[in-house]
Amino acid sequence: MLRIVLGKRLLALREHAGVSREAAAAVLDVTPLTIRRMENSEVGFKLPYVRLLLETYGVTGSEAEQFTELVKDANRPGWWHRYRDAVPGWFSAYVSLEDEASLIRTYEPHYVPGLLQTEDYARAVLGAGAHGTEEELDRRVALRVKRQQLLTKSGAPMLWILLEESVLRRPVGDSPDVMRAQVDHLLEATAMPNVTLQLMPFAIGPHLGAFGPFHLFRFDLTELPDIVYTENLTGAVYLDRRPDSAAYLEVLDNLAARAASVPETRAFLQNIRKEL
Repeated sequence: MLRIVLGKRLLALREHAGVSREAAAAVLDVTPLTIRRMENSEVGFKLPYVRLLLETYGVTGSEAEQFTELVKDANRPGWWHRYRDAVPGWFSAYVSLEDEASLIRTYEPHYVPGLLQTEDYARAVLGAGAHGTEEELDRRVALRVKRQQLLTKSGAPMLWILLEESVLRRPVGDSPDVMRAQVDHLLEATAMPNVTLQLMPFAIGPHLGAFGPFHLFRFDLTELPDIVYTENLTGAVYLDRRPDSAAYLEVLDNLAARAASVPETRAFLQNIRKEL
């Protein structure tokens, strides 16, 4: 995420200095495509390149030093990097978004979202149909549990989840105890000040979100737009164009207005728990 911020700042500095992309590329003896990829955060930042660009854009002294220190920070692997053997490469960007967001809004029709899963529930979900080793499954579960520390850290993001009733009706795990513990955990989460959980009952009928799960991330950093994440069988899509994120935001607002209120959701969870 820091690399995204720095890319946008490099773009702003270049435009402010009145330097074309072609002229910046000539300074580095690279193609204009390389400059575009740096500004779009599609590649890592090489310090010699950054220093030359800053000099070209008239950025010197302490401002240049601060920028290069941020570049060093951006090039350091995140804490989740040590789990790279257990998760697909395209998912690391998701964890970075999650780690930096001030607000996470989620629509989930299939499973309890990862940030609110119990360890046993997570193991059952991640292990369903998996072809890896037991050790790889352990690593994936460990990463999911580690991510949940996000909700209790200082400056934790606001988490707002819209959960389909089908999630609670689908048995997960080889024992009813797994679902009992998971519903208990959701009830505990409803008491957290930074968590809003709303249920989408079957009774509301068809709605705009039925196409599949998605997540919307919002950040305190002004350089970062809202980013929407959707996942498929073999990869993921990250959307940051304003028209795209606005469309998803409209769906979230529409669903939130139709979903059960927070007190109603808690009562529904309590009833489900009795059934289990």
